[in-house]
Amino acid sequence: MQIKRKPDWLKIRLATSGEYQSVKDIVRRHELNTICQSGDCPNMVECWSHGTATFMILGNICTRACKFCNVATGKPKPADWNEPDRIAESIKLMKLKHAVVTSVDRDDLPDYGSSFWAETIKKIKEISPLTTIEVLIPDFQGKIECIQEIIDSSPEIISHNLETVKRLTSAIRTKAKYETSLEVIRYISNSGITSKSGIMLGLGETENEVLETMNDLLDAGCKIMTIGQYLQPSKENIEVVEYISPEQFEKYRNIGVEKGFNYVESAPMVRSSYHAEKQVIDLRTKIEDF
Repeated sequence: MQIKRKPDWLKIRLATSGEYQSVKDIVRRHELNTICQSGDCPNMVECWSHGTATFMILGNICTRACKFCNVATGKPKPADWNEPDRIAESIKLMKLKHAVVTSVDRDDLPDYGSSFWAETIKKIKEISPLTTIEVLIPDFQGKIECIQEIIDSSPEIISHNLETVKRLTSAIRTKAKYETSLEVIRYISNSGITSKSGIMLGLGETENEVLETMNDLLDAGCKIMTIGQYLQPSKENIEVVEYISPEQFEKYRNIGVEKGFNYVESAPMVRSSYHAEKQVIDLRTKIEDF
């Protein structure tokens, strides 16, 4: 198998800083998981150098085996109910203005982890009340009562990723369904909380399919969209079909804004939580101007 050579625009900056080391030390000392590490995120150095990190709760073993994801799959350990306190204390130590929290899928739990999610958000609000919160949630198998538990916890942004276009969903996402994810986003949007979603490019999608996905998200009330290049994290994951040019990403950004998204982050290195704090600031500015 011949591996596709990455173009120059996908080269990753490896320089570190004192802030990067500080975040790394806090994550290690408090025994936390981050999607930055588990997902081999290409932006980890940049984000950690700016004092931000995306925390991953409920362990680092997922019950699903999506073909694009590098997070380990298997039987997870029992939920650690001390983790919400450690997450909240770490956010306070990092002095984060905006915190992003995600999780593995926990299909093994009766409520898929929703009560643990709610407790984590509650603890962050108690210990670091000035920090705005963005959560990137799983689909909870579409169970409304689980999604409502997250909504009742009142994070500023609730994100749930479609990951790819409708045609490719069954090929790369385990258990997840395109329509179920759209309904999760719609329910969030109807609650009045800002909804967000993202997709990866380079998996074989067409431009028309990307535009159709934009329309589906807008119809579901989605306010923020992220679009980034899929990078194969290991030989076990699905291969990259195509590397999309920065110009095409910018084209999608402009189209998304014209279509009606409040904010579109679209570039090869963009990931779900990339520039998340900027998106919150931008949204607030637009609301105030309105």
